[in-house]
Amino acid sequence: MDCEATRSLVLKELQGRLWHTTPPDRFKRIVELGAILPIHPDNPNPDGWKTPSGDPYRSYAHTLGAVSLFDFDQFDPEAYREKCPLSTWETFVPFREKWGSSVWIEIDREKVAPKFISGPELIRRNHADGAYRYSIMPYIEAAHVGPLPKSAFLRAFIVGKDEREIRALPLSQ
Repeated sequence: MDCEATRSLVLKELQGRLWHTTPPDRFKRIVELGAILPIHPDNPNPDGWKTPSGDPYRSYAHTLGAVSLFDFDQFDPEAYREKCPLSTWETFVPFREKWGSSVWIEIDREKVAPKFISGPELIRRNHADGAYRYSIMPYIEAAHVGPLPKSAFLRAFIVGKDEREIRALPLSQ
């Protein structure tokens, strides 16, 4: 299956839902720990989006002690490209090339609601804080403040360059 066909297939799964994406080895660790832990300066993320360049380029969500999420609720790729032409969401969908494959974890929106920051709210806070040096994926990057417990996971799947389809993953060891 070519990249565009895979992207289309994965996007159909992602649309309308809330997700976290991670490399397969980190997914195993998340399952073992029972939570997705936020990235902090003392807990580096060398494989994260723009984090190899150091703290000034880390995700704004991470500066809040939050886990970055993708919120694909009402997501329209064409409208988003027009509104945010510099956004690099396709770096992650269908999978992160650097990782070779990605695990997508669906998050239960109701269970995380008390600690959830929506994409538009994250942008508002970023501007209010004048934190323009930090990376943010406009409107579709959302955040969960603090550790995100496995009890809020609905399902997970893996997709990658060596995968011919989306493959469901168990949420337990």
